[in-house]
Amino acid sequence: MTLPVLPPVRPMLSKAVPVIPDGGSYEPKWDGFRSIWFKDSDDVVFGSRNERPLTRYFPELVDAAVAELPDRCVVDGEIVIATERGLDFDALQLRMHPAASRVRLLAEQTPASFIAFDLLALGDDDYTGRPFTERRAALVDAVADCRPPIHLTPATTDVDEARRWFDDFEGAGLDGVIAKPLDGTYQPDKRTMFKVKHQRTADCVVAGYRLHKSGDDAIGSLMLGLYRDDGTLASVGVIGAFPMATRRTLFTELQPLVTTFEGHPWNWGGQDTPPASVRNAGSRWNAGKSLSFVPLRPERVVEVRYDHMEGDRFRHLPQFNRWRPDRDPRSCTYDQLEVPAIFDLRDIIPGLGGR
Repeated sequence: MTLPVLPPVRPMLSKAVPVIPDGGSYEPKWDGFRSIWFKDSDDVVFGSRNERPLTRYFPELVDAAVAELPDRCVVDGEIVIATERGLDFDALQLRMHPAASRVRLLAEQTPASFIAFDLLALGDDDYTGRPFTERRAALVDAVADCRPPIHLTPATTDVDEARRWFDDFEGAGLDGVIAKPLDGTYQPDKRTMFKVKHQRTADCVVAGYRLHKSGDDAIGSLMLGLYRDDGTLASVGVIGAFPMATRRTLFTELQPLVTTFEGHPWNWGGQDTPPASVRNAGSRWNAGKSLSFVPLRPERVVEVRYDHMEGDRFRHLPQFNRWRPDRDPRSCTYDQLEVPAIFDLRDIIPGLGGR
Protein backbone atom coordinates (compact mmCIF):
# COMPACT_ATOMS: atom_id res chain seq x y z
CA MET A 1 0.00 0.00 0.00
CA THR A 2 1.13 3.56 -0.71
CA LEU A 3 -1.43 5.35 1.43
CA PRO A 4 -0.46 8.39 3.56
CA VAL A 5 -1.83 6.51 6.61
CA LEU A 6 -0.83 2.85 6.78
CA PRO A 7 -2.00 -0.06 8.94
CA PRO A 8 -1.97 -0.82 11.77
CA VAL A 9 -3.69 2.20 13.32
CA ARG A 10 -5.54 2.06 16.62
CA PRO A 11 -8.88 3.88 16.39
CA MET A 12 -9.63 7.08 18.28
CA LEU A 13 -11.65 6.29 21.39
CA SER A 14 -14.30 7.90 23.59
CA LYS A 15 -14.73 8.39 27.32
CA ALA A 16 -18.01 7.98 29.14
CA VAL A 17 -19.86 11.05 30.36
CA PRO A 18 -23.25 11.16 32.14
CA VAL A 19 -25.00 13.63 29.81
CA ILE A 20 -24.71 14.68 26.19
CA PRO A 21 -22.35 17.70 26.11
CA ASP A 22 -23.14 20.88 24.24
CA GLY A 23 -21.25 22.18 21.24
CA GLY A 24 -20.28 18.98 19.43
CA SER A 25 -21.11 16.87 16.42
CA TYR A 26 -23.35 13.98 17.46
CA GLU A 27 -23.76 10.49 16.02
CA PRO A 28 -25.60 7.32 17.01
CA LYS A 29 -23.33 4.88 18.85
CA TRP A 30 -23.26 1.70 16.79
CA ASP A 31 -22.71 -1.65 18.47
CA GLY A 32 -20.51 -3.81 16.29
CA PHE A 33 -16.84 -4.33 15.47
CA ARG A 34 -14.88 -1.09 15.28
CA SER A 35 -12.77 -1.17 12.14
CA ILE A 36 -10.50 1.15 10.18
CA TRP A 37 -10.57 0.30 6.48
CA PHE A 38 -7.48 0.80 4.33
CA LYS A 39 -7.99 0.67 0.57
CA ASP A 40 -5.37 1.06 -2.15
CA SER A 41 -7.00 0.04 -5.43
CA ASP A 42 -7.88 -3.68 -5.00
CA ASP A 43 -5.75 -4.03 -1.88
CA VAL A 44 -8.02 -3.88 1.19
CA VAL A 45 -7.26 -4.30 4.89
CA PHE A 46 -9.83 -4.11 7.70
CA GLY A 47 -8.09 -3.14 10.93
CA SER A 48 -9.52 -3.60 14.42
CA ARG A 49 -9.12 -2.12 17.89
CA ASN A 50 -6.46 -4.68 18.75
CA GLU A 51 -4.71 -4.13 15.39
CA ARG A 52 -5.54 -7.67 14.22
CA PRO A 53 -7.03 -7.58 10.71
CA LEU A 54 -10.69 -8.52 10.33
CA THR A 55 -10.40 -8.79 6.54
CA ARG A 56 -10.73 -12.56 6.13
CA TYR A 57 -13.95 -12.74 8.15
CA PHE A 58 -15.97 -10.41 5.93
CA PRO A 59 -15.40 -11.30 2.25
CA GLU A 60 -18.65 -9.63 1.22
CA LEU A 61 -17.40 -6.34 2.65
CA VAL A 62 -14.05 -6.71 0.89
CA ASP A 63 -15.95 -6.92 -2.39
CA ALA A 64 -18.03 -3.89 -1.42
CA ALA A 65 -14.97 -1.86 -0.44
CA VAL A 66 -13.28 -2.57 -3.77
CA ALA A 67 -16.42 -1.72 -5.71
CA GLU A 68 -17.74 1.27 -3.78
CA LEU A 69 -15.07 3.22 -1.89
CA PRO A 70 -12.74 5.78 -3.48
CA ASP A 71 -9.66 4.18 -5.03
CA ARG A 72 -7.29 5.21 -2.23
CA CYS A 73 -8.69 5.99 1.21
CA VAL A 74 -8.65 5.19 4.92
CA VAL A 75 -12.08 5.19 6.60
CA ASP A 76 -13.04 4.60 10.23
CA GLY A 77 -16.35 2.99 11.07
CA GLU A 78 -18.25 0.03 12.50
CA ILE A 79 -19.01 -3.39 11.06
CA VAL A 80 -22.54 -4.42 12.04
CA ILE A 81 -25.15 -7.00 11.17
CA ALA A 82 -28.55 -5.39 10.74
CA THR A 83 -31.81 -7.34 10.93
CA GLU A 84 -35.49 -6.53 11.06
CA ARG A 85 -35.19 -6.76 14.86
CA GLY A 86 -32.25 -4.35 15.05
CA LEU A 87 -28.51 -4.94 15.38
CA ASP A 88 -27.50 -8.56 15.98
CA PHE A 89 -24.24 -8.70 17.92
CA ASP A 90 -24.48 -12.46 18.44
CA ALA A 91 -24.54 -13.09 14.68
CA LEU A 92 -21.59 -10.73 14.29
CA GLN A 93 -19.49 -12.68 16.78
CA LEU A 94 -20.23 -15.93 14.97
CA ARG A 95 -18.55 -14.45 11.89
CA MET A 96 -15.16 -14.80 13.64
CA HIS A 97 -14.72 -18.41 12.53
CA PRO A 98 -11.39 -20.07 11.68
CA ALA A 99 -12.73 -22.14 8.77
CA ALA A 100 -12.83 -20.33 5.42
CA SER A 101 -15.77 -22.44 4.24
CA ARG A 102 -17.78 -21.43 7.31
CA VAL A 103 -16.86 -17.77 6.79
CA ARG A 104 -18.14 -17.90 3.21
CA LEU A 105 -21.39 -19.56 4.30
CA LEU A 106 -22.03 -17.00 7.03
CA ALA A 107 -21.24 -14.16 4.63
CA GLU A 108 -24.19 -15.38 2.56
CA GLN A 109 -26.51 -16.16 5.46
CA THR A 110 -25.79 -13.13 7.69
CA PRO A 111 -24.20 -10.44 5.50
CA ALA A 112 -22.61 -7.53 7.32
CA SER A 113 -22.72 -3.79 6.71
CA PHE A 114 -20.20 -1.02 7.30
CA ILE A 115 -21.17 2.29 8.91
CA ALA A 116 -18.58 4.95 8.02
CA PHE A 117 -18.10 7.81 10.49
CA ASP A 118 -14.61 9.28 10.02
CA LEU A 119 -11.98 9.83 7.34
CA LEU A 120 -8.25 9.44 7.96
CA ALA A 121 -6.91 9.70 4.41
CA LEU A 122 -8.09 10.29 0.86
CA GLY A 123 -5.78 9.94 -2.11
CA ASP A 124 -2.41 11.39 -1.08
CA ASP A 125 -3.94 13.56 1.65
CA ASP A 126 -3.59 12.72 5.36
CA TYR A 127 -6.68 14.02 7.16
CA THR A 128 -5.76 12.99 10.70
CA GLY A 129 -4.42 16.44 11.58
CA ARG A 130 -7.49 18.26 10.29
CA PRO A 131 -10.51 19.26 12.42
CA PHE A 132 -13.48 16.92 12.53
CA THR A 133 -15.73 19.33 10.62
CA GLU A 134 -13.34 19.12 7.66
CA ARG A 135 -13.00 15.34 7.95
CA ARG A 136 -16.77 14.91 8.10
CA ALA A 137 -17.36 17.07 5.02
CA ALA A 138 -14.72 15.12 3.07
CA LEU A 139 -16.18 11.80 4.24
CA VAL A 140 -19.68 12.80 3.09
CA ASP A 141 -18.30 13.55 -0.38
CA ALA A 142 -16.13 10.43 -0.44
CA VAL A 143 -18.96 7.98 0.25
CA ALA A 144 -21.77 9.92 -1.44
CA ASP A 145 -22.09 7.38 -4.26
CA CYS A 146 -21.54 4.26 -2.14
CA ARG A 147 -24.26 1.66 -2.22
CA PRO A 148 -25.18 -0.81 0.52
CA PRO A 149 -23.64 -2.49 2.42
CA ILE A 150 -21.54 0.66 2.91
CA HIS A 151 -23.37 3.49 4.68
CA LEU A 152 -22.68 6.91 6.15
CA THR A 153 -23.69 7.42 9.77
CA PRO A 154 -26.16 10.25 10.48
CA ALA A 155 -24.66 13.25 12.25
CA THR A 156 -26.07 16.46 13.70
CA THR A 157 -24.86 19.50 15.61
CA ASP A 158 -28.32 19.92 17.19
CA VAL A 159 -28.01 18.68 20.77
CA ASP A 160 -31.80 18.38 21.11
CA GLU A 161 -31.90 16.06 18.12
CA ALA A 162 -29.05 14.05 19.67
CA ARG A 163 -31.12 13.67 22.84
CA ARG A 164 -34.03 12.36 20.77
CA TRP A 165 -31.70 9.88 19.08
CA PHE A 166 -30.51 8.71 22.49
CA ASP A 167 -34.08 7.89 23.51
CA ASP A 168 -35.46 6.60 20.20
CA PHE A 169 -32.63 4.62 18.64
CA GLU A 170 -32.16 2.23 21.55
CA GLY A 171 -35.14 0.31 20.25
CA ALA A 172 -33.08 -0.54 17.16
CA GLY A 173 -30.22 -1.90 19.26
CA LEU A 174 -27.97 1.18 19.33
CA ASP A 175 -25.81 1.87 22.36
CA GLY A 176 -26.31 5.60 22.86
CA VAL A 177 -24.76 8.73 21.38
CA ILE A 178 -21.19 9.78 20.50
CA ALA A 179 -20.17 13.45 20.75
CA LYS A 180 -17.13 14.67 18.80
CA PRO A 181 -15.42 18.06 19.30
CA LEU A 182 -15.90 20.04 16.11
CA ASP A 183 -12.30 21.19 16.01
CA GLY A 184 -10.77 17.92 17.23
CA THR A 185 -8.08 16.16 15.23
CA TYR A 186 -7.94 12.38 14.80
CA GLN A 187 -5.85 10.98 17.65
CA PRO A 188 -5.36 7.20 17.54
CA ASP A 189 -5.87 5.34 20.82
CA LYS A 190 -6.76 8.58 22.66
CA ARG A 191 -10.10 9.14 24.39
CA THR A 192 -10.88 12.49 22.84
CA MET A 193 -14.54 11.81 22.01
CA PHE A 194 -17.42 11.43 24.44
CA LYS A 195 -20.02 8.69 24.76
CA VAL A 196 -23.31 8.65 26.58
CA LYS A 197 -24.68 5.14 27.05
CA HIS A 198 -27.87 3.79 28.51
CA GLN A 199 -27.37 2.66 32.10
CA ARG A 200 -29.83 0.56 34.05
CA THR A 201 -29.76 -1.79 37.01
CA ALA A 202 -31.12 -5.28 37.49
CA ASP A 203 -31.28 -7.66 40.43
CA CYS A 204 -29.89 -11.07 39.46
CA VAL A 205 -29.46 -14.42 41.13
CA VAL A 206 -25.90 -15.70 41.58
CA ALA A 207 -26.08 -19.37 40.59
CA GLY A 208 -22.43 -20.30 40.17
CA TYR A 209 -18.87 -19.09 39.86
CA ARG A 210 -15.69 -19.74 37.93
CA LEU A 211 -12.30 -19.73 39.61
CA HIS A 212 -9.75 -17.02 38.91
CA LYS A 213 -7.11 -17.86 36.31
CA SER A 214 -4.40 -17.43 38.97
CA GLY A 215 -5.41 -20.76 40.43
CA ASP A 216 -5.72 -19.27 43.91
CA ASP A 217 -8.80 -19.60 46.09
CA ALA A 218 -10.34 -16.62 44.36
CA ILE A 219 -13.43 -15.93 42.24
CA GLY A 220 -12.90 -15.26 38.56
CA SER A 221 -16.50 -14.46 37.68
CA LEU A 222 -20.00 -14.84 39.09
CA MET A 223 -22.69 -16.36 36.91
CA LEU A 224 -25.97 -14.47 36.82
CA GLY A 225 -29.52 -15.66 36.30
CA LEU A 226 -33.05 -14.31 35.89
CA TYR A 227 -36.26 -16.27 36.29
CA ARG A 228 -38.55 -16.73 33.32
CA ASP A 229 -42.33 -16.76 33.55
CA ASP A 230 -42.31 -20.56 33.59
CA GLY A 231 -40.09 -20.59 36.69
CA THR A 232 -36.88 -21.70 34.98
CA LEU A 233 -33.66 -19.81 35.66
CA ALA A 234 -32.05 -18.36 32.53
CA SER A 235 -28.30 -17.72 32.32
CA VAL A 236 -27.97 -14.04 31.44
CA GLY A 237 -24.27 -13.19 31.84
CA VAL A 238 -21.39 -12.85 34.27
CA ILE A 239 -19.68 -10.21 36.37
CA GLY A 240 -15.99 -10.38 37.19
CA ALA A 241 -14.40 -6.94 37.63
CA PHE A 242 -13.34 -7.31 41.25
CA PRO A 243 -10.11 -6.44 43.09
CA MET A 244 -8.10 -9.53 44.03
CA ALA A 245 -8.83 -9.07 47.74
CA THR A 246 -12.56 -9.08 46.96
CA ARG A 247 -12.17 -12.20 44.81
CA ARG A 248 -10.63 -14.07 47.73
CA THR A 249 -13.25 -12.82 50.20
CA LEU A 250 -16.05 -13.87 47.85
CA PHE A 251 -14.57 -17.33 47.50
CA THR A 252 -14.75 -17.83 51.26
CA GLU A 253 -18.23 -16.31 51.56
CA LEU A 254 -19.71 -18.48 48.82
CA GLN A 255 -18.45 -21.85 50.01
CA PRO A 256 -21.56 -22.55 52.17
CA LEU A 257 -23.68 -22.22 49.00
CA VAL A 258 -21.65 -24.68 46.91
CA THR A 259 -23.84 -27.57 45.76
CA THR A 260 -23.89 -30.34 43.16
CA PHE A 261 -25.23 -30.26 39.61
CA GLU A 262 -27.94 -32.73 40.55
CA GLY A 263 -31.07 -30.62 40.77
CA HIS A 264 -29.22 -27.43 39.87
CA PRO A 265 -31.08 -25.30 37.26
CA TRP A 266 -27.94 -25.31 35.07
CA ASN A 267 -26.96 -28.95 35.26
CA TRP A 268 -25.35 -28.61 31.81
CA GLY A 269 -22.34 -27.12 33.65
CA GLY A 270 -21.32 -30.60 34.71
CA GLN A 271 -21.44 -32.09 31.21
CA ASP A 272 -18.32 -32.58 29.11
CA THR A 273 -20.20 -31.36 26.03
CA PRO A 274 -23.07 -28.99 26.87
CA PRO A 275 -25.95 -28.61 24.38
CA ALA A 276 -25.29 -26.31 21.41
CA SER A 277 -27.82 -23.76 22.62
CA VAL A 278 -25.99 -23.48 25.93
CA ARG A 279 -22.56 -23.30 24.26
CA ASN A 280 -23.75 -20.39 22.16
CA ALA A 281 -25.31 -18.57 25.11
CA GLY A 282 -22.58 -19.25 27.63
CA SER A 283 -19.62 -18.27 25.50
CA ARG A 284 -20.83 -14.96 24.22
CA TRP A 285 -17.96 -12.81 25.50
CA ASN A 286 -15.22 -15.41 25.09
CA ALA A 287 -15.83 -18.06 22.46
CA GLY A 288 -13.01 -20.28 23.70
CA LYS A 289 -13.92 -20.22 27.38
CA SER A 290 -14.85 -23.41 29.20
CA LEU A 291 -18.48 -23.56 30.30
CA SER A 292 -17.75 -25.58 33.44
CA PHE A 293 -18.34 -23.82 36.74
CA VAL A 294 -18.89 -24.36 40.43
CA PRO A 295 -22.66 -24.56 41.06
CA LEU A 296 -24.24 -22.57 43.90
CA ARG A 297 -27.64 -22.77 45.46
CA PRO A 298 -29.44 -19.80 43.87
CA GLU A 299 -29.96 -17.91 47.12
CA ARG A 300 -27.84 -14.78 46.78
CA VAL A 301 -28.93 -11.64 44.89
CA VAL A 302 -26.69 -9.00 43.35
CA GLU A 303 -27.64 -5.70 41.72
CA VAL A 304 -25.73 -5.04 38.49
CA ARG A 305 -25.45 -2.14 36.08
CA TYR A 306 -26.12 -2.89 32.42
CA ASP A 307 -26.69 -0.94 29.26
CA HIS A 308 -28.74 -3.14 26.95
CA MET A 309 -30.37 -6.54 26.62
CA GLU A 310 -30.15 -8.59 23.45
CA GLY A 311 -32.73 -11.33 23.51
CA ASP A 312 -32.74 -12.77 27.02
CA ARG A 313 -29.11 -11.90 27.89
CA PHE A 314 -27.01 -8.85 28.64
CA ARG A 315 -25.44 -7.56 25.44
CA HIS A 316 -22.26 -6.40 27.18
CA LEU A 317 -20.66 -7.46 30.43
CA PRO A 318 -22.67 -5.98 33.31
CA GLN A 319 -20.93 -4.38 36.29
CA PHE A 320 -21.30 -5.07 39.99
CA ASN A 321 -23.35 -2.44 41.81
CA ARG A 322 -24.23 -3.85 45.27
CA TRP A 323 -25.44 -6.93 47.07
CA ARG A 324 -29.17 -7.19 47.76
CA PRO A 325 -29.69 -9.34 50.87
CA ASP A 326 -33.18 -7.84 51.14
CA ARG A 327 -34.32 -9.39 47.87
CA ASP A 328 -36.02 -12.76 47.44
CA PRO A 329 -34.12 -14.58 44.65
CA ARG A 330 -37.44 -15.65 43.11
CA SER A 331 -38.28 -11.98 42.59
CA CYS A 332 -35.36 -11.65 40.14
CA THR A 333 -37.44 -11.94 36.97
CA TYR A 334 -37.39 -10.40 33.52
CA ASP A 335 -40.39 -8.29 34.50
CA GLN A 336 -38.08 -5.80 36.26
CA LEU A 337 -36.28 -4.93 33.01
CA GLU A 338 -37.19 -1.86 31.00
CA VAL A 339 -37.98 -2.74 27.39
CA PRO A 340 -37.37 0.07 24.87
CA ALA A 341 -39.88 0.72 22.12
CA ILE A 342 -38.99 -0.99 18.83
CA PHE A 343 -37.34 1.32 16.29
CA ASP A 344 -36.54 0.32 12.70
CA LEU A 345 -32.86 0.59 11.78
CA ARG A 346 -33.86 1.52 8.26
CA ASP A 347 -35.49 4.66 9.58
CA ILE A 348 -32.03 5.66 10.81
CA ILE A 349 -30.16 4.71 7.64
CA PRO A 350 -32.31 3.86 4.58
CA GLY A 351 -31.19 0.61 3.02
CA LEU A 352 -29.41 -0.71 6.10
CA GLY A 353 -30.07 -4.42 6.24
CA GLY A 354 -31.24 -4.66 2.66
CA ARG A 355 -34.38 -2.55 2.14
